[in-house]
Amino acid sequence: MKSLTASLIKITLVGLLLAATAGAQDARIQMSQLDRFNDMADKVISVDVSESLIRLAMSALSDKRTPNEAKIKDILSGLKGVYVKRFEFDKEGAYSVADVDYIRAQFNGPGWEHIANVRSKREGSYDVVMMYEGSIVKGLGVLAAEPRALTVVNVVGAIDLAKLRDLEGNFGIPKFGLEQMPGVTVQDNRKDKPTHDDTKKPQDEQKKPR
Repeated sequence: MKSLTASLIKITLVGLLLAATAGAQDARIQMSQLDRFNDMADKVISVDVSESLIRLAMSALSDKRTPNEAKIKDILSGLKGVYVKRFEFDKEGAYSVADVDYIRAQFNGPGWEHIANVRSKREGSYDVVMMYEGSIVKGLGVLAAEPRALTVVNVVGAIDLAKLRDLEGNFGIPKFGLEQMPGVTVQDNRKDKPTHDDTKKPQDEQKKPR
């Protein structure tokens, strides 16, 4: 009888552990299907900041050094990951409706609530979804399908709504230099990059008298 009880307790604990793990992954948006654009796009911005990198970043921040560091450290404390894919193309039609639907189908999954949906023939479509746990956001998803660009942003973890705006400009919700952040890679595939000489405007040459 004791062995049966012990076995049931073990099974229950394992079940709770698996449920907790599954719950923590609910807010993660899969983007691997979009990796095929890595060699097709003119420019690729990829952000893959895991929980371990976030903890590493937090250890380098000080509450006492500057108010901004204290604020960012407070925001990071609840995050489990920040993931961004942005592809910029030289012409329209580089991605298909199926690529957009691949992300949008996940936004329609259990737990996600649609916050904003914008549809424009000229500017493209924009979707914003959030996953809540009470008043705390435990996941954020953004999809921007522009004529010559495709962007997906996924923030995983507890985010206070009052502090959500402060996250803008960090971890690929870009305003700062993405190249300087751990877990971020920027790939520029443009072959016609302007050189120093190309930036100079040609000046009219004076005709020399013969």
